[in-house]
Amino acid sequence: MILIIVVLTGTVAAIVTFHASEKWNLGPVRASAVLSLAVGLLFHFLDQHLQHALQGQIPLVFIGGSFVGMVSSKVMPRYGLVGLAGFFFSMLYLYAPSFFHGYGGALGTAACTALVFVLGLQYLLRYVNITVKKES
Repeated sequence: MILIIVVLTGTVAAIVTFHASEKWNLGPVRASAVLSLAVGLLFHFLDQHLQHALQGQIPLVFIGGSFVGMVSSKVMPRYGLVGLAGFFFSMLYLYAPSFFHGYGGALGTAACTALVFVLGLQYLLRYVNITVKKES
């Protein structure tokens, strides 16, 4: 159950931050900061009502997911792609913590890695689509 909550948190954080940055004109830094502060305060004041595992992880995953959502709409214009990058960030957070051990800014590094992966996947799919159309 914690796995699903962490993945949903990272995905939703990326999408909500992207939306706040682009549609509410907050800008990427302000959108990430305001939303992360709100989630951090919420979990600080609800600490007695939550499982201990969720209390420590959800704010961190939200902050990392909001780093994903800071991407420019010129680079990644679709909400689905931003959500996919948030999903991959969550997977990195869950399954590769030892890889980022000792790195300064592990959340930002994981967010950047997820974004680069999704961008690469997007370009690869576009290339394959163009190649298939040329052969037809």
